[in-house]
Amino acid sequence: MKEMKHSIIIADDDTRVLIALKLLLKAKNYDVTTVTSPHELLQIVKRRDFCVALIDLNYQKDTTSGKEGLQLISDIKSLDQQLPIVVMTGYGSIDIAVAAMKSGASDFIQKPWKNALLLTILQAQIRYREIEQQGIKLARENALLRKQLAAPCSGIIAQSSSMQQVLGQLQKLAKSDMNILLTGENGTGKSMLASYLHQCSERNDQPFVSVNMGAISENLFESEMFGHVKGAFTDAKDNRVGRFEIADGGTLFLDEIANIPLSQQARLLRVLEEHQFEKVGSSKTQQVDVRLVSATNAPLMQLIEEGKFRQDLLYRLNTVEINIPALRERVADIMPLALYFLKKYADKYRLQQDGFDQEATTALLRYEWPGNIRELSHMIERAIFLSQDHTITINDLGLNKGANAEHSNPFDIEHSTLDVIEKHIIIERLQRFDNDPHKSADSLGLSRSSYYRRLEKHDI
Repeated sequence: MKEMKHSIIIADDDTRVLIALKLLLKAKNYDVTTVTSPHELLQIVKRRDFCVALIDLNYQKDTTSGKEGLQLISDIKSLDQQLPIVVMTGYGSIDIAVAAMKSGASDFIQKPWKNALLLTILQAQIRYREIEQQGIKLARENALLRKQLAAPCSGIIAQSSSMQQVLGQLQKLAKSDMNILLTGENGTGKSMLASYLHQCSERNDQPFVSVNMGAISENLFESEMFGHVKGAFTDAKDNRVGRFEIADGGTLFLDEIANIPLSQQARLLRVLEEHQFEKVGSSKTQQVDVRLVSATNAPLMQLIEEGKFRQDLLYRLNTVEINIPALRERVADIMPLALYFLKKYADKYRLQQDGFDQEATTALLRYEWPGNIRELSHMIERAIFLSQDHTITINDLGLNKGANAEHSNPFDIEHSTLDVIEKHIIIERLQRFDNDPHKSADSLGLSRSSYYRRLEKHDI
């Protein structure tokens, strides 16, 4: 990641002042933009981000009172609330300086200035702005992380040769910045493997941001992904940092990418191609540096043929494609995973469990696992409470003795809550449609975003 110059915009109607400041600041490796009027400054601030604005308080219309400069401060703040403003005045009036600070200026300096003092003030304001922006970004990142940490997640258990091969590929790819597409059935651990890729990379000290694309409604897509400015739309009561900005320098994981609305795929493609975006309601272009990892269980080539997914976007997403094997294809991992979940839930609920009897073990190994690791996790959690003693039996698991028998889901509709009933119906539909969330959502009459919100709610 290359280091970027700090950008400063200077407004003064005296070209000699502008030349002197430009020479001084360029020598200190600042990116300097100069203008001679408030109007010019405001037009540029609408389009670009700056680290600090250095402005005169008096212009040609009014050379003594500072009123034009005070109005300019107010106008700048209406465009960019976080932009630090340092004011200059040749009259040294303490009243004008106080008025400027009340209007929103961060600091002031008298003309003629001392170079060392001016540089110190500018450096301090740039640093304050960086800290403030970092605080806003971290607050948003922490809110997202709290959601992610609330979801159950197993450690990486990979004794099977197929999963050992996958982990080896991820470890090698982690050294690059190539975009990775993870494919495979629901519940195979794609999100966990995306996190593993991030931890193995040189970006591991930067954010890992996960987004379930199916849970974002189309009308909020741009705001969620790119952020918005205050007043951009009716409910935009504050500035919002988008997922791309939060993940800047780190890794952005887009889960269920087949659910990205076709109308928004062009916006996403542009970010991947140019590493630039604009917040909703802003004309300023921001640079972003993210490593993109995506995941889907949908047939993307079929969606492309149906006109539901852009082919050029797929090419950008899948520089390398890795298929995650289903649990039934990695039998060597079934019992290690089952024992892991048994210990996890026994510890969570403070219940003693000694393991599985032979019949239960055989049934676990023979079962087809249409819901993969997620289904195994739920089954073990339920079995702990159904168990009559400290050993899990085949009846506790809800599995028959047959090799591929479907497991039953004990369910009492007369005494169950609405949430329990809803969860049961969603699981039943997933099983009926071979774990296809799109068909399941359609059969329930739910939109993609509503369906995925329910999946998250019920931890399915």
